[in-house]
Amino acid sequence: MEKLPRLKRAPEAPAIQLTGRDLEILRQVARHRFLNSRQISLLAGGSAQQILRRLQRLFHHGYLDRPRAQVRYFSEDGSRPMVYALASAGARAIAVSGHRRPRYDNRNLKQLYMQHTLQVSDVMVGFTRASRSANTPRLLLEENLAPDKSPSKAFQWMVTVKHKDESKRVGIFPDRIFALESPDNGERVFYFVEADRATMPVTRRSLNQSSIWRKLLAYEATWSQKIHESRFGTKRFRVLFVTTTQERVDHLVATCSKLPRGHGLFLFTTAQAFREKSDVLSLPWRTGMNKSECVWTA
Repeated sequence: MEKLPRLKRAPEAPAIQLTGRDLEILRQVARHRFLNSRQISLLAGGSAQQILRRLQRLFHHGYLDRPRAQVRYFSEDGSRPMVYALASAGARAIAVSGHRRPRYDNRNLKQLYMQHTLQVSDVMVGFTRASRSANTPRLLLEENLAPDKSPSKAFQWMVTVKHKDESKRVGIFPDRIFALESPDNGERVFYFVEADRATMPVTRRSLNQSSIWRKLLAYEATWSQKIHESRFGTKRFRVLFVTTTQERVDHLVATCSKLPRGHGLFLFTTAQAFREKSDVLSLPWRTGMNKSECVWTA
């Protein structure tokens, strides 16, 4: 590939004419907010070297950004794949008449936010690829499940949680929501993704403070109060926790086992185990009762 600056656009970059694959890359980056080159290559298919060459040109011609929040990545490990975000020219290229163009601030990013979003993207890339195989469930994304609403309105809800002598009204806003639909009978199972970077305490003294325990209680209350049925029209949902280490998984599973009921709602795995599994539908997750189970059992 041409030797061009990594994080600064070069005016002498080779000319580019957008292809169908280029437009699909731009749409995927817009959908996920951030994608690294490995994730883009998995979604777009074809030669990894060819994808890297196209990403280079899409960046230098202003269709994609390379956020500077990733600079520390390279100082720690120069082999990490480059991270991309949608730039203004890319937003114009994929704009749909009558729809508002996405606008993002890619300059003032917090590194933890970018890392967290990339972890969520790993989950969605895995399920997107798995759903492309024959005889697999159909993947339904947020835009399919609530086409007329923004995620912040459609996939955020309030629930009352109780523990011991405490009662607290809390909000739930999963990192991502998707559904898998059976090719045989059309039955849908909803999945609420929680990407855990091990920055949130697992337990705290009060429900007034955010914690993993409070999240578990909130999802359990959603199930017991049948909020998922009235809000999403589904009888089945699972919560997917993807976290940092096996030790963290052990801690989360042990905490989940203390719930009075609803343990079967929760599945736990590590980000590494998820990335290394080529077919994530066959990945064994840990349940809240410390058993092994795959995501899709319909």
